[in-house]
Amino acid sequence: MSSEGSIVGERYRLDQPIGRGRAGIVWLAFDTRLFRTVAVKRMYLPVGLPPDRAEQARAMAMEEGKAAARIDHPCAITVYDVLPDGQDVWLVMEYIPSRGMSVFLAEHGRLTPEQAAFLGIQLGDAMASIHSAGIVHRTLEPNTVLLADDGSVKLTDIGITGGGPHAAYRAPEVTRGAPPSAAADVFSLGATLYTAVEGVPPFGDDGQSPERPPENAGPLAGALQKMLRADPAARPTMDDTVHALKAITVGREQTAFIPPTAPALPTLPASRPLPAQQPNVPEPTQQIQPDATQQILPQQQPQQPAPLMQLPVQQVPQAPAPAQPMQQQVMQQPTARYTPTPAQQAASAQAVREKAAARRRIILTVAAILCAILIGIGVSQLLFV
Repeated sequence: MSSEGSIVGERYRLDQPIGRGRAGIVWLAFDTRLFRTVAVKRMYLPVGLPPDRAEQARAMAMEEGKAAARIDHPCAITVYDVLPDGQDVWLVMEYIPSRGMSVFLAEHGRLTPEQAAFLGIQLGDAMASIHSAGIVHRTLEPNTVLLADDGSVKLTDIGITGGGPHAAYRAPEVTRGAPPSAAADVFSLGATLYTAVEGVPPFGDDGQSPERPPENAGPLAGALQKMLRADPAARPTMDDTVHALKAITVGREQTAFIPPTAPALPTLPASRPLPAQQPNVPEPTQQIQPDATQQILPQQQPQQPAPLMQLPVQQVPQAPAPAQPMQQQVMQQPTARYTPTPAQQAASAQAVREKAAARRRIILTVAAILCAILIGIGVSQLLFV
């Protein structure tokens, strides 16, 4: 049994559980080789199988993990590694501070049609990329959708069989025994978005009840009904679904925004005005509060969800703003009267006298030169007369 502090694959240290699904516990772990935080999960393996069947199940889990590692999309969880550890197979993924979509809906209520369409665009684009790689998701549902603390969306368990999809989000042909397909993923996405706007799955928790007509889907209703068609051949492709959802959100980017699941961290201004010098007066301090202007879902009263990990808020001194512009302060400051000492007065007078004597010497020298020139001119005229 895995526990905190255990080492998986001689490399990953299990620190604490951060989630639980039908396939098992998701752990926050530390990669002792690359010195980074990751998320690891023990992949679901049926119990009580004969040795040969158990080995086949482990081999299949390894192949599913390797296939998931090939997916590279901004809205898909990155799989770093898949490795055996004893009789278990572990999946190593990037760690994203987030909460499951099912938990988010339980705390905040339904999404608006525009928000659900915006979410469907991101999930559908990731699913289209997965299908182009020849992989079927198999278990798309609110429990496999992560809403990150920063507002992004991440899809997990890509191509992982696990314990199988929830009955409420399983396509009817898959329930009848048909293999999972891209069309089945379209149905699962439709059921997930239906739950986001209506609060309940379209065919009940068992997936066998009569279809419940949408009451809150608004402009999203038509797209959902096409995705939830019983005949897989009549459903739109994932690319067509993304185009339809984009048409719903055109010009509605503001109302389609899904708020982050955690408050934004406080930020400091790039620069602040210089305060007036106040010696020997301690500056006041103020607690910086998180930004409380995030958009809240319309069905709920304003409240801030608690983040998964509480981050300390740094105490930063708050500089008092000057009451007036700096130029006015400088102009209004009184000018101090300067009184020189007797020695400084004597030195200043001596310097003045020296400068006056130098000027007199220059004047006398110039006058002597002019006189000499005039005398020379007179003498020359007498000689030549």
